[in-house]
Amino acid sequence: MSEEKSLITRLEEEGDVAADYLEALLDIADLDGDIDIDVENDRAALAVVGKPGDLSHLVGSNGEVLDSLQELTRLAVQTSTGERSRLMLDIDSFRADKKEELAKLAHETAEEVKSTGVAIKLRPMNAFERKVVHDTIQSIGLTSESEGEDPNRCVVVLPESK
Repeated sequence: MSEEKSLITRLEEEGDVAADYLEALLDIADLDGDIDIDVENDRAALAVVGKPGDLSHLVGSNGEVLDSLQELTRLAVQTSTGERSRLMLDIDSFRADKKEELAKLAHETAEEVKSTGVAIKLRPMNAFERKVVHDTIQSIGLTSESEGEDPNRCVVVLPESK
């Protein structure tokens, strides 16, 4: 129990450090946003929420700015705590919306794989997107694997083995 408690305490500390860093960034950029801190799947999770559209330039057209801000925030946490962070950052619900979209894709793909018995290779995805698909496919009871090299790494959904 104390090991679990210390993990939660450490992740909450990561969240606090990350929130301080992000608040400073928002101040420098003169942007308004509320920061929500949580712990999900054994990692700190932060969400920056503002008026709709106000923070979209912090996301980028395909989340590339968000990915960079997440890495900078992880580095700030590592500098402060001395430990590597796996925190997840979301801005303007970009990742939450993407998760929903990817879960839907995974369910549709799983149904097709189940009905045809043929593996399906999905489009190239970043690590976050692949993890969402792998987790969803696993929860459905099928298996999946990643194939290829970044930035062309894909998820392949496999049929049930007989």
